[in-house]
Amino acid sequence: MKKTLATLAASGMLAFAGQSAVAQEEITVAYFLEWPMPFLAAKASGAYDEALGKKVNWVSFETGTAMSAAMASGDVQIAVSQGLPPFVVATSGGQDLQIVDVAVSYAENQGCAVHSDLEIDKDSAGELAGKKVAVPLGTAAHYSFIRQMEHFGVPLDSLQIVDMPPPEGANALGQKAVDFACGYGGGWANMQEFGDVLLTGDEKQELGILVFDVTSSPASFVAENGDVVAEFVKVTAAANAEWNANHSDEMLAVIAKESGMDVEAAKGAISTMKFPSVDDQLSETWLGGNAATFMKGVADVFVGAGSIDSALDSYEDAVNTGPLSAASGS
Repeated sequence: MKKTLATLAASGMLAFAGQSAVAQEEITVAYFLEWPMPFLAAKASGAYDEALGKKVNWVSFETGTAMSAAMASGDVQIAVSQGLPPFVVATSGGQDLQIVDVAVSYAENQGCAVHSDLEIDKDSAGELAGKKVAVPLGTAAHYSFIRQMEHFGVPLDSLQIVDMPPPEGANALGQKAVDFACGYGGGWANMQEFGDVLLTGDEKQELGILVFDVTSSPASFVAENGDVVAEFVKVTAAANAEWNANHSDEMLAVIAKESGMDVEAAKGAISTMKFPSVDDQLSETWLGGNAATFMKGVADVFVGAGSIDSALDSYEDAVNTGPLSAASGS
């Protein structure tokens, strides 16, 4: 696992070398399909293009690690809903990225499921030792997997860990090519068709396993295009506020279409998500303090698991509340 994550971080840094963020007529934004969020309604309406005064190109990705690589190469300027762990992996490896808002909190929309035939649950999880598991390395699901195995006392070196995006992990679980699988989004929903959930969202939170995604961007782009980033997070905040206030069927239909899901599936997924207000995001709970501390904890877990070589002394510089503060007028 360490070799895989180190390679991802190193390749991103090599691609990043020599890149300089400049004012552009168009920007490219990364996002996930099968991940229904309010910003997709603003994407569909053209609200981002109008507010930014430029064309916004949207490109879908399967993992947050791929988002990091795309930002390192200069192909992507902003990533929406990048998992915190892949962000931590990239910054720990030297990539100069910054968090500009909290995209979503989703403890119930991610986890690990064991194939039902094995009849293993949280009370017998020790039996997972020696089993084969599909995990998207360097993602929020990877971090959660590590913490869950620690909780259950299952040594990571006793497992055969296969790096798979959630949709592929779900397929592998269904075909019994793996014994259990961890993921998020649509892939996670499919995993639950074949397997039993190890820990619920509330159970994970009780263990201190927080699960949230961020909107991230290369620090150089934020520095040179702060007004653009501020407008971007402002549009996102407005979409979140509308959804939080109304949960309208009309908005849900648009979100579902944009995420490539049917309405019922999108409704089920988004019902497990929380979208913090701007004030909440700027508070101590999130970007005002705890986010940097939590990132340090995530990095230390990855170091302890042998997934990355080292952690930064502090992740405070990886959080930039300037655009969000500007968007709120504070």
